[in-house]
Amino acid sequence: MPLSSTERQASEPLPAATPVARVAPQSPQPPQGPQTQASPSARSSADVTVVDPVLVKRAVKAAALGNAMEWFDFGVYSYIAVTLGKVFFPSGNPTAQLLSTFGAFAAAFLIRPLGGMVFGPLGDRIGRQKILALTMIMMAAGTFAIGLIPSYASIGVGAPILLLLARLVQGFSTGGEYAGASTFIAEYAPDKKRGFLGSWLEFGTLAGYIGGAGLVTLMTALLSTDDLVSWGWRIPFLIAGPMGLIGLYLRMRLEETPAFAAELAKAHKDEQARPKVRLRDMVQGQWKALLLCMGLVLVFNVTDYMLLSYMPSYLTSELKYDETHGLLVVLAVMALMMCVQPFAGALTDRVGRRPVIAAGCVGFLLLSVPALLLIRQGSLWAIGLGMAALGLLLVCFTASMPSTLPALFPTKVRYGSLSIGFNISVSIFGGTTPLVVTALIGATGNMMMPAYYMMAAAVVGGVAVWFMTESAGRPLPGSRPAVERPSH
Repeated sequence: MPLSSTERQASEPLPAATPVARVAPQSPQPPQGPQTQASPSARSSADVTVVDPVLVKRAVKAAALGNAMEWFDFGVYSYIAVTLGKVFFPSGNPTAQLLSTFGAFAAAFLIRPLGGMVFGPLGDRIGRQKILALTMIMMAAGTFAIGLIPSYASIGVGAPILLLLARLVQGFSTGGEYAGASTFIAEYAPDKKRGFLGSWLEFGTLAGYIGGAGLVTLMTALLSTDDLVSWGWRIPFLIAGPMGLIGLYLRMRLEETPAFAAELAKAHKDEQARPKVRLRDMVQGQWKALLLCMGLVLVFNVTDYMLLSYMPSYLTSELKYDETHGLLVVLAVMALMMCVQPFAGALTDRVGRRPVIAAGCVGFLLLSVPALLLIRQGSLWAIGLGMAALGLLLVCFTASMPSTLPALFPTKVRYGSLSIGFNISVSIFGGTTPLVVTALIGATGNMMMPAYYMMAAAVVGGVAVWFMTESAGRPLPGSRPAVERPSH
């Protein structure tokens, strides 16, 4: 979008009735000389959005907790993939079972761009909060339905078909989740704290993954294999119902973001009921931002799904490692990542997003092979050390992306454009990671394929970092500088 258009958006006044933020009243400012350029903190107070810290915390908490609940639902599927293969895809070949299960896993990602193209424009037209509530309902319903599906032994081929349909509902709803939640936090956050506050979104994701992994680990330890295949696998999916209601309650209590409120005020000024946003507007003029988004999301999600979704199955199916111990290792790595996550987010506010993301790309390029060799060594300490190294490198992305990606796009099309770029990249590269790597190992017999795949993703991410613009401490495109109201 041309700079003049962005500036026009940024200059739109925020309505006085907006409940989520206030704009300080205009006060006389001394004239600036021709050589002086005002910094955001030195601009006229009328050009600054002042946000309430209490509302910011509420927004971050609801987005992160809701995200945790959604990714508990979505992540459980990965952790119990080996058991699901036995329930829905009977076969004498464990690798074939795992491939079929991950095929259904990948199918949900293939429909995500469609969900993004539906929910993204709606989020830019009717509001972020309403769409986030809707995606919560759909995800909970899809996950709950999986827990009710009869096994292949009961109804035959209808079982995997119903599983696929439920996964498609999950994938469709997730198409609007991450872009909406990251946009929501980014548009609430003060400019100088956007990295720190955005990092809590992925903190919630990790919490959801830990909840799912912990429950699966507990069931695996307490139940026999026959009980787990017979009925135990249903428990995590049936929990999705009440969890979804809690997340819906949290999200329904939120107000709209200051940035969307400004767009809504602009639409009213132009005598429109809602902001006029077309799907074409979210692509046309946004090509560079979309390509950068897809490159960044590629390295983020390939490494994320490799470590958090694929590695438990890799340890069990390919390395013949004890299933319970494998899940416990992944659980410990995610707990370590959660401890580091907020500090890494704050670091991106201090040194910038680009250096932190670049460090992650270089780390995966250089350390993927050594880390996987440690994991293949087989002892508990070696597996833990290799997984911890990959987990800490992944934090470079989880702490940076929630604040980096929304800053690529202007307010008017932020939800929609981010949904399109994010979900296309996740669908092609991220969600297919378990399926592709399993197939590559089966075709080549090379157990180092996970490392090579992460290295290739790191190269693509490094190119994207090279071309992206630093956004730390700066206003979002199309928005005023945002500062936090001092506490009294």
